[in-house]
Amino acid sequence: MLNELKPNKGARHSKKRLGRGIGSGTGKTAGRGTKGQNARAGGGVRPGFEGGQLPLFQRLPKRGFKNHSRVEYAVVNVEKLNVFEDGATVDVEAIVNAKLIKEVKDGVKILGNGELTKKLVVKANKFSESAKKAIEAKGGSVEEI
Repeated sequence: MLNELKPNKGARHSKKRLGRGIGSGTGKTAGRGTKGQNARAGGGVRPGFEGGQLPLFQRLPKRGFKNHSRVEYAVVNVEKLNVFEDGATVDVEAIVNAKLIKEVKDGVKILGNGELTKKLVVKANKFSESAKKAIEAKGGSVEEI
């Protein structure tokens, strides 16, 4: 039964109680030795510090560039829009609800790969030229938001 589950014998052990008197074996200096950087409260070195030697992360070569102003669109091909009914209005919310994309990112872009078989009113952030032609060829319309 779930209420009777217990960890295996020896899998868990109680925390070492430090600084609780001379008889405990870990009293007075509490296992930290005498004086020095690691004996002090808040003592020790920062992560990655190598005693003054140039740290590994600084010795390794740096590569690449991250453009912070890059705009990344979630893309949907026109062939995927065939899941909607004929004459439907397809906006970003409808595309997410139909699970054609997982996340919106900075917007939705419709690409022209595949064949569209239905007349749709499509509202998205961006359209490729081939997508516009494919949607308008079936009598649908394109609206950039």
